[in-house]
Amino acid sequence: MPSHSGIMTVIERAARKAAPRLRRDFNEVQQLQVSRKGPADFVSQADQRAEQTIFEELSHARPDWGMLMEERGEVEGDPNKPRFIVDPLDGTSNFLHGIPHFCISIAVEEPMPNGKREVTTALVYQPLTDESFWAEKGRGAWLTDQRLRVSSRRDLSESLIATGIPFLGHGDFAQWSRIFGAVAPEVAGIRRLGAAALDLAWLAAGRFDGFWESNLKPWDVAAGMLLVKEAGGFVTDFRGGDRAMERNEFLAANDALHSRLHKLVAGALR
Repeated sequence: MPSHSGIMTVIERAARKAAPRLRRDFNEVQQLQVSRKGPADFVSQADQRAEQTIFEELSHARPDWGMLMEERGEVEGDPNKPRFIVDPLDGTSNFLHGIPHFCISIAVEEPMPNGKREVTTALVYQPLTDESFWAEKGRGAWLTDQRLRVSSRRDLSESLIATGIPFLGHGDFAQWSRIFGAVAPEVAGIRRLGAAALDLAWLAAGRFDGFWESNLKPWDVAAGMLLVKEAGGFVTDFRGGDRAMERNEFLAANDALHSRLHKLVAGALR
């Protein structure tokens, strides 16, 4: 079984401590569907409670590290130290509607000598299935103790592609429609499951063969991007460059499929 680093032990402990309450809250929210205002407020509280638990655990373990959290925002720390990037509940709309597809995502981003920052540790944890997808830079990606590799498919016609669809007030539907129109006729299927962190974890595990989405936040993708890279995949912006975070465009797949998807996406955006 692969050994965790000390920091991976810290972030997995934090996620697993938050998970039981999320599971209980998920069971409760299904009972609140009859309430007109209850579910959304309840989910917000569930999100905040999970984040508070994770915040307390991480702060206790690394008190001088900063954090970027979905609810709490930027928490200042020593700028020369790493920081945590946390999404306590990715897939909130699924959670709200009683759909059992959501996760906790935690990444560690370290300052580099060139002044940039790089994600070096990642965890995507699914509380309902107890699946722990984790990666450390240079050590591969894992599902608990099983090594992960992106799929080996080479043909788009056999590939299952994940995406996120723009919705009320979020995203560029016209752009997404152009990309969909280019990609859909070439692939075996397209899925929109509603949790980008899990989409990327599943891509790392070979369950999906490709992924594209835009208008995401760092906490949605920081951990998942490292999982894909450490599983042998590629993550770029829609132009095939290394500015995915900067451009807020994310295109991921294995080497053969990535080049083909990139041509379709780039062509659709011309």
